[in-house]
Amino acid sequence: MNAAIDATIFENVRLIDPARGLDRPGRLLVRGGVIAGIDLPAAEGAPEGARVIDGGGAILCPGLVDMRVAIGEPGFEYRETVLSAARAAAAGGITTMAVLPNSQPATDDPALVRHLRARGEETGMVSILPYGALTRQCEGAEMAEIGLLHEAGAIAFTDGPRALADTRMMRLALTYARGFDALVVQHPEEPALARGGCATDGELATRLGLPGIPAAAEAIMIARDLRLAELTRGRLHFCHVSTAEGLELIRAAKARGLRVTCDTAPPYFDLNETAIGDFRTYAKLSPPLRGEADRQAVCAALADGTIDAIASDHAPCDADDKRQPFAVASPGGTGLATLLAVTLAQVHGGALPMIEALGLLTHRPAALLRSRAGTLSDGAAADLCLFDPERAWRVEADRMPGKAQNTPFDGRALEGRVLGTWKAGKPVFAHTDA
Repeated sequence: MNAAIDATIFENVRLIDPARGLDRPGRLLVRGGVIAGIDLPAAEGAPEGARVIDGGGAILCPGLVDMRVAIGEPGFEYRETVLSAARAAAAGGITTMAVLPNSQPATDDPALVRHLRARGEETGMVSILPYGALTRQCEGAEMAEIGLLHEAGAIAFTDGPRALADTRMMRLALTYARGFDALVVQHPEEPALARGGCATDGELATRLGLPGIPAAAEAIMIARDLRLAELTRGRLHFCHVSTAEGLELIRAAKARGLRVTCDTAPPYFDLNETAIGDFRTYAKLSPPLRGEADRQAVCAALADGTIDAIASDHAPCDADDKRQPFAVASPGGTGLATLLAVTLAQVHGGALPMIEALGLLTHRPAALLRSRAGTLSDGAAADLCLFDPERAWRVEADRMPGKAQNTPFDGRALEGRVLGTWKAGKPVFAHTDA
């Protein structure tokens, strides 16, 4: 292929690369699927035959790296497939996603790790980084072949939405994973306390007659696992942390030098438990939505750096999963297409600078997963997201990309629209107003 023709130059854009502290107007050149250079907006010249894209003053940043995504394939394709999830991801500016292992069968076999990576490449739209199961079938009883899964390309290890409850097993897992310097990811919720619950324990759950889960279920599991991380010196990550008490424990552990990190998801800093409304099952999540004080604590932890990443926590459900009484409906919400815009609400509200918000969505999760994605550095894959931070839109559950429509943000007015997404320099999404 002619190298000049295989070139694209983005002009009239605001370049933001949090990995390098870059935030300025400029031009970006892509050649052969990789970033070939950045120059000033007034610079002239481009390779002969290069495609020119006028960004209209919008922000061009690295494609987002989503470190927590459930897809339905294999086993639950009626909820989501790799292809439908890839389309939703592209519409949300996501070009890399780490996929949970709680499929059917679970990702506890090296062949399935390799298969998922290949399926992502087949779409041409997204890179899939598979998590390996921490225990066989994510059932918590017998440790998975962590070494073989790591060798096959598993990016980290977790049992997905199920907490590893057995303390001895967790100690063994952290110890064994340390041999590969692999990351262990925990769903921090003490399962015995959470059993049968569907909303955060408190006045609202009582008034609605819903079985409650005490917020302390999160802190109890975090406290136990921090002690185990200290004992084993393993790398430990807590996902979708949602309570002030849990975050304070993590903050203190970081100050002591433990190798611990955490993420949260948009519902836990943008919504509180009142979103349940009159038993709205789209707002039934795991962990459940919290009270306002906990929501504000999550916002504060985003701002002070305690939280290392924002993940979509995409959990697709179909209509039958959700068309149930609240207490028995499946937990989970979609999040790929709304990840960026809901995060930007923190920027518009003054809680986060734009570059820090984008850092939580790009190079910081990439660093946790030891992926090379999430930067505009020379030679990096040209995975790009172009978005207008001011463009307004409204989330409509029946009009979301992807198969699953169970968004907890249904009806939410947002500012920030993805205009285009490129994977390895090739366009994979373009917004239209139609």
